[in-house]
Amino acid sequence: FMDVSVDDLMEISSKAAKYARHRRTEGLRVANLMTRNVVTVPPDASLAEAAHLLVTHRISGLPVVDEQQRLLGVITEADFLCAMGLPCHHPTQTLWQTLEAMFTHRPEIREPTGKVADLMVRNVVTVKPEQTLHEAIEVMKHNHIKRVVVCDDEGRVQGMVTRSDLVRVFFDRLRKP
Repeated sequence: FMDVSVDDLMEISSKAAKYARHRRTEGLRVANLMTRNVVTVPPDASLAEAAHLLVTHRISGLPVVDEQQRLLGVITEADFLCAMGLPCHHPTQTLWQTLEAMFTHRPEIREPTGKVADLMVRNVVTVKPEQTLHEAIEVMKHNHIKRVVVCDDEGRVQGMVTRSDLVRVFFDRLRKP
């Protein structure tokens, strides 16, 4: 005979459901949630070409790759804003302040010139396709980044995981029983 109240059963059920959800997502691999058709750019592309890719594909970052699709760097919209003379990557600068500066201080803004290799960030944080969703989130959180490039063991770009991908997975999980 066990003395278990209805409240106890409800709490046990709630905790069991929580742990079951965690086990389902723990097994979710980066390869299953990453965006596979990643728009990339070569290092010798002009900054104008890279900006055009960002705008036309409505994305905020581009992996920079060599001929074998090996990752060399990343160029983001924030890199372009910095190159244009707008305050960015500054801890006290908010997105709204940057946007305001874009439209109110137009004469100070300069068009970036040169090649992608001149502006790209070379130390790129990556994950592997076999890593878990939780590992990818931890990498993004620890490095304060909005996207992580997925590379194979040879450093070739396989995909990308962004905050949007994570939100999509979250909402997909909510819709499923």
